[in-house]
Amino acid sequence: MSYAPERIVTLSGRAIPLRGNDIDTDRIMPARYLRAVSFEGLEGHLFEDDRKANPQHPFSDPRHAGAAILIVNRNFGCGSSREHAPQGLARYGIRAIVGESFSEIFQGNSAMLGLPCFAADPAAIEQLQTLIERTPDVVVEANVESGAITAGPLRVAGSVSPALRDGFVSGRWNPTAMLLDRFDEVRAIANRLPYVSGF
Repeated sequence: MSYAPERIVTLSGRAIPLRGNDIDTDRIMPARYLRAVSFEGLEGHLFEDDRKANPQHPFSDPRHAGAAILIVNRNFGCGSSREHAPQGLARYGIRAIVGESFSEIFQGNSAMLGLPCFAADPAAIEQLQTLIERTPDVVVEANVESGAITAGPLRVAGSVSPALRDGFVSGRWNPTAMLLDRFDEVRAIANRLPYVSGF
């Protein structure tokens, strides 16, 4: 059985425009849900406090139900390093995030889930968010290799950080899956180590 992750090159789907700078992980996934033993069900708590405070929140808008692309602004995912935030987004069905910039830790945690974060300039993000707000059925397509993002007539130049881009495109973005895929080799090396084998 192969555990090697698949290549991630092109992602597409309808999108959610989420406006606001410095949206931190506590807003994405409130701290009270960090006690969960597993990540199951976290998608139901995304932006829970923000959504209670604002009934018009994009994640409560039925026009965006089932969306696969999230469009955000500057410094998305800042704050604590909790992996529960990208876990909730991935379990909700988000397959790519396009924004002005991201917290480095959030970006790394997202990459471990196969969730690419595309950076684009503020003017392009504003155009994308406005287009999606006006035409929520428009399909957004993002290419990891080239960074190109399209939405209807709109063409945006984006980018994924080179190391993460290369991992997605080559199918080597998940170290755990890569380890499991070659576990016979890992076991053979471990058996030769005196502090593992006991000899």
